[in-house]
Amino acid sequence: MSIPPQFLDEIRSRVSLSSVVARRVKLLRAGREMKGCCPFHNEKTPSFYVNDDKAFYHCFGCGAHGDVIRFVVEQEGLSFRDAVAGLAAEAGLELPEENPEARAKAKAAAGLHDVTAAAGDWFRKQLSGLGGADARAYIEKRGLKPATVEAFGLGYAPDSRGALKSALGDIDTARLIEVGLVIEAEGREPYDRFRGRLMFPIRDPRGRVAGFGGRIIGAGEPKYLNSPDTPLFDKGRLLYNLDKAGPAARKSGRIVVVEGYMDVIGLAQVGFAEAVAPMGTALTEDQMKLLWRVAPEPVLCFDGDAAGRRAAIRSAMRALPLLEPGKSLRFITMPQGQDPDDFAKARGLAAFTDLVTGAASLIDTLWRAETEGVDTNTPERRAAVRQRLFEHAHAIENQTVASLYQSEFRDRFDAMFRARRQDRFKPVILGASSAAKARAGVETTQKQMYSVFRGLLDRPVLAQAHSEDIAGLHIADPQLAALRTAIFTAVSRNPDLDKEALAHDLAAQGLGQYAEDLRQQRHARNRLDFSFTQPRTPAAIADQDLACVVGHLMALQRIDEDLADLRARYDSLVQSEFEEQQRLRAEKARVEQELIDLAEARRGDDTSAPMKERNLDGDQSTGEAQG
Repeated sequence: MSIPPQFLDEIRSRVSLSSVVARRVKLLRAGREMKGCCPFHNEKTPSFYVNDDKAFYHCFGCGAHGDVIRFVVEQEGLSFRDAVAGLAAEAGLELPEENPEARAKAKAAAGLHDVTAAAGDWFRKQLSGLGGADARAYIEKRGLKPATVEAFGLGYAPDSRGALKSALGDIDTARLIEVGLVIEAEGREPYDRFRGRLMFPIRDPRGRVAGFGGRIIGAGEPKYLNSPDTPLFDKGRLLYNLDKAGPAARKSGRIVVVEGYMDVIGLAQVGFAEAVAPMGTALTEDQMKLLWRVAPEPVLCFDGDAAGRRAAIRSAMRALPLLEPGKSLRFITMPQGQDPDDFAKARGLAAFTDLVTGAASLIDTLWRAETEGVDTNTPERRAAVRQRLFEHAHAIENQTVASLYQSEFRDRFDAMFRARRQDRFKPVILGASSAAKARAGVETTQKQMYSVFRGLLDRPVLAQAHSEDIAGLHIADPQLAALRTAIFTAVSRNPDLDKEALAHDLAAQGLGQYAEDLRQQRHARNRLDFSFTQPRTPAAIADQDLACVVGHLMALQRIDEDLADLRARYDSLVQSEFEEQQRLRAEKARVEQELIDLAEARRGDDTSAPMKERNLDGDQSTGEAQG
């Protein structure tokens, strides 16, 4: 049953947002609002604002935005319903009546948590008893301190078929079976699932025991055994230690996924609190979404052997359809023969933190997997590499991110083979006049590129409208490329972003001065004015003219790509290909001249009418003025 909107509004009106936020953030009064350092990302200068009158929070640094319910969901890792239930209790409200079946199911689940909690307490007591000697010896061998053992609630399941069932005799056997602690056997007495194992309680995001993992002590298989799927435990939707790592990760902005429970515990013991582990399987989509709720770029840690590299690629490919602006993965490959626990013990916290800081991006991981050690000595093999790279980009559902991946792969691919092309291709020697025209063409394209982004700084809404085409543009200036990414990220979070809010976002990312220099035309040599760079131009005209200019840029880019393909194809060009090259050069020069003419036609001209788009297939424009 859904919760009525009126009930949610009542919660928002009764529960002060600032009082809930203040439990995690030190807030200071700032006029009618309150501000503090954002709990969703690392920052030293406060950019996180809370407005009780409007009942929302907003961070100008990372774009986090929401109401009191969303804050509790994001910060405490709760489901929407659990967050509402907690806030309702705080406000003295009762949740609206559910249907009898749902109410009975919720009551039963609450009772099952009591069962798992009782089992966890019993396992802990067995660890300290006479029967737990071998488990304690294993713990000591692994170097775990008593405080660590207590913090993670480790326990021991005796090697007995009925010890747990007998100890929890006041709990109905059917409930022990339901939570996976006891196995029902046809024609035989039900028996304990976990026997002779070191026990790891697995908690949900609220810290309640949902199930258990058990490691065999001594000989036996399987080495690790987890609870089966139950009403409380779904191994594809839980992460070991997320209840502890989540709050730490929200403060630091990082979270690391390791392979096993002992890796998590070993890292925590040396001071690295932001580690979680799946339940012996590859990360699922649901688990990735859990990770993205606490950090924008979770770091996945894999062994340095071939199996570890294959696992990294599988995780990268599983993540591709889910990528969004600001959400990705990074990857660590451990030194050969060392797991995170071993590494942290031998090298310490600082060394492991350095590994995390230097983690490879998702795109770097894919690039290395497809290019390192691959024979690319023939055009067909190079084409196969390029095809695989672009298949990765096409798997991304978010079109902005997909376009940027395509652009990045294209740039890297071209750079990889540029030296080979230059060695094999003997270029046509241009005369002085032709060389000057070529330089002028490059400068014109650069000026146009800077003009596009000057327009976006003053009209962020245009970035959303033309994101796919702009994302596909090749940008040589690394600062301008970073500015493009920052603008796209900002407008994807807030499509109605105005130029003042965008400037604040860019300043928080260290791009404020660069953006201001660009806006104020301090890049004098790169100045080329169009209607969308002029504040008085009507919005519709600015939109049409920006589309026209970006279209010309895309046409130039396609021509350059065709030229590059011709240069790469043969050591020497046959006459027909030489003529095609010359035709393309002439076409490029004509398009570049049209750009200059378009800009000059606007100077002192009426900006109430749009520029006419050029036919990008090479035919003459239907426009009224081409210079």
